[in-house]
Amino acid sequence: MRLNANFESRVVVLPEQYVWTDSPMPGVDRMMLDRIGDEVARATSLVRYAPGSVFSPHTHSGGEEILVLEGTFGDEHGLYPAGTYIRNPIGTTHTPKVGSEGALIFVKLHQFDEEDSAQLVVNTQTESWRPGLVPGLSVMPLHQHKHENVALVKWAPNTQFQTHRHWGGEEIYVLDGVFRDEHGEYPKGSWIRSPHMSQHTPFTGEEGALIYVKTGHL
Repeated sequence: MRLNANFESRVVVLPEQYVWTDSPMPGVDRMMLDRIGDEVARATSLVRYAPGSVFSPHTHSGGEEILVLEGTFGDEHGLYPAGTYIRNPIGTTHTPKVGSEGALIFVKLHQFDEEDSAQLVVNTQTESWRPGLVPGLSVMPLHQHKHENVALVKWAPNTQFQTHRHWGGEEIYVLDGVFRDEHGEYPKGSWIRSPHMSQHTPFTGEEGALIYVKTGHL
């Protein structure tokens, strides 16, 4: 399978465009955002776990990055409520499971640099925010390796950022509010992937926004 596999093209997926498909495990559905490969694939997806569902034990041959969006995700190592950011490096193994409330996660597979061995569990509900580059912007760094940077960015209402280019590309998932730029409006649940050296001028309106953002990895 090849889905949104041209990383030189800008891609936007809005929540009204979601199409959920069954995974191999009962009670686990996927909304595929990009994918190269079949069941084992370089992939970016939303994964929805029904209450009480489990996924089979598996090894992360290319690494796994997770942001828990709703409910509580779990495995044999612990429980991870909404807002938890997880990195499982190449070679790690686990058996995902969820409890009575189910879970929704944003997950990226087979996208780790071989030297990126950091195993992380970050509760973003308790971490501190740092001032951003412009008034109204707050940043929570989550991970950095070589050129790749991952963070949450909180935009106050009516915040304007300068025009900039994305060296190494930029990927955004809108967690709350409405993110905007000169190309459009992106409500909660929107996914935007912008290629290397693309350019935009982002801003927010009255709603403000909270986004997951990864740069430098494309």
